[in-house]
Amino acid sequence: MTERVGVYICHCGSNIAGKVDVAGLASWAGESLQGVTVSRDYKFMCSSLGQEMIEEDIRKEGLTRVVVGACSPHLHEKTFRRACSNAGMNPYLCQMASLREHVSWDTDDKAAADTKARALIAGAVHRVQLQE
Repeated sequence: MTERVGVYICHCGSNIAGKVDVAGLASWAGESLQGVTVSRDYKFMCSSLGQEMIEEDIRKEGLTRVVVGACSPHLHEKTFRRACSNAGMNPYLCQMASLREHVSWDTDDKAAADTKARALIAGAVHRVQLQE
């Protein structure tokens, strides 16, 4: 069975969007990564509206996996796992990529930040597709 992956990229206000082309990253993931069914960006993905977006896409698009590019999993992994669970998806089939800590807070050059963000999202998509 081919997994149906949803990719969600958070602006985190200007924390991530200040260094990473968030809309471009979401668009790239949807066009370039195999198995990605839905790819969206949102200002604050951890907000109730962001979580509802994920839940609705899981139901409507039949997503079997979710990748969230946002801040630290230490801060919001439970938030996104709960959103997946609320929509009827196994919450452990949700993978986070820490774009805030590992890219925007860490990389001064915007082109390098975009390249690094793409690598982290691609890795998270590939990883989540292999999870059982």
